[in-house]
Amino acid sequence: MGPRGKLILVIGTLFVGGTVLSLSLLSDGALPHMRHATADYTGAGRLAHMDANERNPPVLQFEGNITRRMTRGRPINKTAEQYNHPPTEYEHIRRKIDNGVTEIWYYMSAHLNELMEDLDNKTRNKVERILENAGHQKRSILTDIYNLSRHDNYDKWRKQESEDLKELVKKRLHYLQNPGNCSEAKKIVCNKYDYICGFSCNAHHVANCLLVAYATNRTFVFESKGWQYSKEGWESVFQPLSDTCTTIGDIKAITWTDPSSRKFQEAGAVRLPPYTLNPSPDFYPLAIPMDLSERLIRIHGFPFVWWFGQFMTYVMRPNDAMAYELDQTTLRLGFKHPIVGVHVRRTDKLLKEAKFHSIEEYMVHVEEFYLMLERREEVTVKRVYLATDDDNLLAEAEEKYPDYEFLSDTSISKAAALGSRYSELGLKGIVMDVNLLSQCDFIVCTMSSTVCRNSYALMQDLHVDASSYVHSIDSNYYFAGQNAHHHVAIYPHEAQGPEEISFQPGDLISVKHSNWDDFSNHWDGYSRGGLGQMSGLYPSYKAESKVEIAEMPNYKEVDEM
Repeated sequence: MGPRGKLILVIGTLFVGGTVLSLSLLSDGALPHMRHATADYTGAGRLAHMDANERNPPVLQFEGNITRRMTRGRPINKTAEQYNHPPTEYEHIRRKIDNGVTEIWYYMSAHLNELMEDLDNKTRNKVERILENAGHQKRSILTDIYNLSRHDNYDKWRKQESEDLKELVKKRLHYLQNPGNCSEAKKIVCNKYDYICGFSCNAHHVANCLLVAYATNRTFVFESKGWQYSKEGWESVFQPLSDTCTTIGDIKAITWTDPSSRKFQEAGAVRLPPYTLNPSPDFYPLAIPMDLSERLIRIHGFPFVWWFGQFMTYVMRPNDAMAYELDQTTLRLGFKHPIVGVHVRRTDKLLKEAKFHSIEEYMVHVEEFYLMLERREEVTVKRVYLATDDDNLLAEAEEKYPDYEFLSDTSISKAAALGSRYSELGLKGIVMDVNLLSQCDFIVCTMSSTVCRNSYALMQDLHVDASSYVHSIDSNYYFAGQNAHHHVAIYPHEAQGPEEISFQPGDLISVKHSNWDDFSNHWDGYSRGGLGQMSGLYPSYKAESKVEIAEMPNYKEVDEM
């Protein structure tokens, strides 16, 4: 069955892995729609929880890297089913404690620092000591949570389950993109985005087109020749998206329409518009597929970013020439772990999409990462990979923070300037930045930039759960053109002033990510959202993100291969 089909009307609840899921299936072509009301993926701001092996993981090839062992002369695949797995609720509570500790720290530090502005020197010194000691205690608790996850006998399962899921999705994408008969395969087709947006926006668009192709069981064809970055198109730096099907031939593509309609289902090719789909299907971001939902909710703190990360990883597989340049740049810069990636976007972003942020705003979170890491291991060099389109920033950072080793390629910064951005040199530079940022142990950036969001998505393919390996100093993660997103209240709240909203457990709070001036989490213990006709602030810990789950093809024929 495709993304939509004729279904029997069913309304009820399921109890899966300790978590209540509400499920409603509508007949006559409507998609099943299941909502998960308790999974938390508020990862931004929490510190990277990883051991030395996780900080320097092998680069995963598309074909996958299945663990094998020999038994009586036969190789067999080792899967997560051979390990004892934790209840979903256990994993959820573990992440919730981590997030709760972080949110109370945001609350204390933000409001005590605000109070200090009006205090005399003696009292101010006392408050500074309180903050210093509270910071030590916060790091101790987060370290204990880290150690718990390494000694609860589930660590082997987490690693193997993560590999199993990645391998499964990669197999499905390879199957989808390489049909046996291209002329008979139904297709999703997308165009390059010349002069609409830059590289990262284009990459986001390409990965999104592949996601829609997956959800509608169609092969994705990307028409990229004559791209503003390179006349050769996408394949000038990346591997082909298909080995067998790269054109729609003589088929006349229809424009996007309701995927449940007869017109859509009979069309040989469907062309997607930029950014948003109208009508927007249930499977559109931030939804995850129903057949993988229970596994993703258990293994990952932000299921959608893991899901989208698989598509981003597929479309951004470097070709041989680009892979060689990536390797050479890594060696030339001395890129080693541990390392924190800092992305500072200036130039055009400041015109309408983002505010100016000083290097100090980024470095406070870099320092916090290393303070946490020093509780687990000796840190001899504090490295920072600095990716920026401001070629003066490296000198400023080195002068202000002499205790850090900054790695940065000023030629990439110059190529990212507005005058030279749309060139092959500019293209290779931004590809380099996004790849190296994704390989860092932690990223500090602004989620208003697609460079930040794409690096964060790519990072997910290199770890079991990298949902908390980033801190954004402006907005939360969002997906351009996404469906409505909500948080679910888990504790009651009575507004303490006109700027706040009241709610009860179970209420849905709408979350807006339209621009940097109206982001949800304010990193001071409060978030902003809407309830009915009201909008305002509320304590962040009193609500959790709701995971959207939608029916998509299950590709059983691939899983059984």
